[in-house]
Amino acid sequence: MTATPPVRATLNYSVDNGIPPDYYFYEPDPGTVLNPPGTDLQEVSIHDAWPERERLSLDREGFELHDFGAEFAQFEDDAAVVSAFYPQVVDFVKRHTGARRVEVFDHTIRKRLPADLKAQTTVQRPAVLLVHSDYTVNSGPQRVRDILPDEADDLLQRRVAFFNVWKPLYRRVEELPLAMCDASTHDEGDMLRMDLKYRERTGEIYVMRHSPRHRWLYFPQMEAHQALLLKTYDAATDGRCRFMGHTAFEHPDTAPDAPKRESIEVRTMAFF
Repeated sequence: MTATPPVRATLNYSVDNGIPPDYYFYEPDPGTVLNPPGTDLQEVSIHDAWPERERLSLDREGFELHDFGAEFAQFEDDAAVVSAFYPQVVDFVKRHTGARRVEVFDHTIRKRLPADLKAQTTVQRPAVLLVHSDYTVNSGPQRVRDILPDEADDLLQRRVAFFNVWKPLYRRVEELPLAMCDASTHDEGDMLRMDLKYRERTGEIYVMRHSPRHRWLYFPQMEAHQALLLKTYDAATDGRCRFMGHTAFEHPDTAPDAPKRESIEVRTMAFF
């Protein structure tokens, strides 16, 4: 397949100033020093990944694209998503990773909504215009303990990896496509822990500092029957990809009347 030329777009990286970036889901105390993420705006080239589709590897670049196949269109019915779509996701992840067991633990429908995180609902959220990876070396194992507390000690003795399944809902993506940072081009130090401050707890994800080494890719005009498989955590420390940075981005060539992006991402943990 002939690649379309790379596009130039601005991505929201985070400043590495030695202090973990943070985001409060409540009004912090007066005088609290904030260190918001996404304040280092960098223009980068984002390459067409279609010609590389067949050689991309979850263990090297950190993502793959496959035909999803199964027909499902009841995305407005949360119960139907859980009962009918989740099993399709489990089968998809098993088929493409070789995992012996896959557990789905949540899903998010993303549309163009106000960017204020406080305005989100549990299931419907805006596209994330922030270079990030969903889990850290600490929050990955903790998520297993949160979801499967009675089995966690045993499960964490073996390899566990987290995969997001991301696909359009009904039509091709023409605005706010998803860009992925080839995991073989980032260094461990490029991942910055970000604290997510809730009143009752503090969670953490990774955001990323900029590096000219980073190579960005995306799939232009991705269709609804296709799905991205994104690795967001891997317990293995044998040199394979453990985390993969990604972000939605404003494509400079998007037509003003392009349909608004509607997508779903389903989060899974896979046991090997």
